[in-house]
Amino acid sequence: MDSDSEPSNVDRLYVDGRFGQLHVRAASPAEATQKRPLLCFHLSPLSGIVYETWLGEMGKDRLALAPDTPGYGMSDPPETQPSIGDFAAAMGDLMDALELTEVDVMGYHTGSKICVELARQRPTQIKHLVLVSAPVYTDDELASQYAQMGEDRPPADDGSHLLEAWAGHWRWRGPEQSAAALMRIFPDALRGGERRPWGHRAAFSYQHTDHLPEVTQPVLVINPNDDLTAFTARIEPYLNNGRVVNMEHWGHGFLDSHPAEAGALIREFLNE
Repeated sequence: MDSDSEPSNVDRLYVDGRFGQLHVRAASPAEATQKRPLLCFHLSPLSGIVYETWLGEMGKDRLALAPDTPGYGMSDPPETQPSIGDFAAAMGDLMDALELTEVDVMGYHTGSKICVELARQRPTQIKHLVLVSAPVYTDDELASQYAQMGEDRPPADDGSHLLEAWAGHWRWRGPEQSAAALMRIFPDALRGGERRPWGHRAAFSYQHTDHLPEVTQPVLVINPNDDLTAFTARIEPYLNNGRVVNMEHWGHGFLDSHPAEAGALIREFLNE
């Protein structure tokens, strides 16, 4: 399959899981492929919408899937605060429902922790991990992150909570992310409502330093220029079988602005 061909169409489907229905975006080549499927897990509190352009790129030569984490996007929520283990188990349900016996996984921020836990839960089925940011925090840094993103923030009568949320995305926008590009994904950052902090809370309760050393599969950590750059720079000593690639010219939105460049980097790793 020619990776220089036109992007694949992105379709949508729903799959039953332990928390209800999972909403999934998917792209695949027109012809049969022997390459492993790629499962992509998004950052909190967004959805698989951040992978739409990317799915079209990777779907040229393999099945590429981006589920909405339970409680985000258009996936049904758990009844109570989930853990990273819960999220990973839900993604295992997706694998079973689609009869995927072996997959590669890719995770962005919170999604990177889902990747690690899924690799621990299903070590023979997960073959490669691509982690977009894999932060290592001090106790004080973790407390600060939790205060910023893990606390409940009820809606304000004057709607100022919307502007606050927008300001956070605007502050950490990538070098090629326009207001229009942010607006395409911003509604999904709000869709979780009162569950919006759940993904961050789960992520802050699961530390790469505790779990990543147990992963023996090949790991590629991509460290772009975003809000987790300095924290991800500390991850290398915890990699059992992996490497870190610093991409200073990439920021949030790089999967939209540099899909071919990212595709070349990640295909080389996945095809090793």
